[in-house]
Amino acid sequence: MTFKLHIAGILSLCALSACSTVEDRELASGSFKYLEENPGQMMAVPEGMDKPAFSETFKLPELGENAPMNTMGENLSVLSPALVLPLVSGSHVEEGKKGATIWFDQVDDSQALDTTIWNSLIAFLEAQGIGVAEFDKERQKLVSDWMTIDESLDAKWYSWSNSERTVGQKFEFNLDLKPHGRTAALVVDLVDYKEKKDAESTEITQSRDARRNEVEILNRVIEHYEYEIRLADAKRIRQIRQGLAMELGFDEDGEAAYVVDAGYDIAWPRFLLVLRKLGFDVKDYDKSTGLLFAKFNGIDDGWWDSMWADEQDQLDLDSEDYRFKIGDLGSKTSVTLLDNESNPFPVNKVSDLYPIFSRTMSTEDLDI
Repeated sequence: MTFKLHIAGILSLCALSACSTVEDRELASGSFKYLEENPGQMMAVPEGMDKPAFSETFKLPELGENAPMNTMGENLSVLSPALVLPLVSGSHVEEGKKGATIWFDQVDDSQALDTTIWNSLIAFLEAQGIGVAEFDKERQKLVSDWMTIDESLDAKWYSWSNSERTVGQKFEFNLDLKPHGRTAALVVDLVDYKEKKDAESTEITQSRDARRNEVEILNRVIEHYEYEIRLADAKRIRQIRQGLAMELGFDEDGEAAYVVDAGYDIAWPRFLLVLRKLGFDVKDYDKSTGLLFAKFNGIDDGWWDSMWADEQDQLDLDSEDYRFKIGDLGSKTSVTLLDNESNPFPVNKVSDLYPIFSRTMSTEDLDI
């Protein structure tokens, strides 16, 4: 009996919920008798009586000229404020800013910041099947084509709403790039809007809350941007861990060097792993100049390790300081071996050490 009552209660709730639409849940409900009141009436004091001291502590401020006059009763939105979510590393928002704006700082020097932002935005639009109506890179401006949302089609099985509303929106994206090029603000503005509650209703051409629409699309752009970064990081880590081919060659100065078949950003962290694996203690480095400072301590020669040690992996080097110069050759990277006074190793020494460095560089999932 209890079970039947429970099921009946759920079905009743579903039946009631099915009558509510998306717009119903966005707006205030209940009694609106307060609209019939005439506020601001002062207490009438009979003649000859003392007038009490009135406090203005709870007096409401006067409405400004641009204050919306129709956001009362059924037209009052009860949704929580829309917030811009700075999910991307190096992004932030300005406190007190009412517009849909987010600031990005340069964290990846592989390409210009504005190019990165525009590429991510256009990729997002393409992924959503949204066209670009206008794009002017010089003016840092992009206008999207219509973004149409049909809520009657998007309803999930667990949604009890009954809505046939369709919403179309066009947005303008502007990029405010600082003169130094390492900081930029992406601003979103709703430029066109059309809405129909059902097939028979009159089209609405003005959004009730334009800022909410702007923040919503901006957050989706930010989410896509952050996803692309995570995807690129995962790909980069996978490339660093996998084995890389290496050959004997020359650096940009014509010195004998090892040439790694990978770009600078992949070869640099990979070579750090190789050095540690071969018994080097990296003391300092400067990625911008490509210099590495290391001390060779040799592979741990404890009695247990010595039982399994392979003499082919032992470097014929003294326990002293060395330097390595990593050079960017475009799609490849050079590694030049130097002594502690920055003198390049002789060609024969570079050749003798090559098999060990090459074998370690090509090891898959290098374990340190």
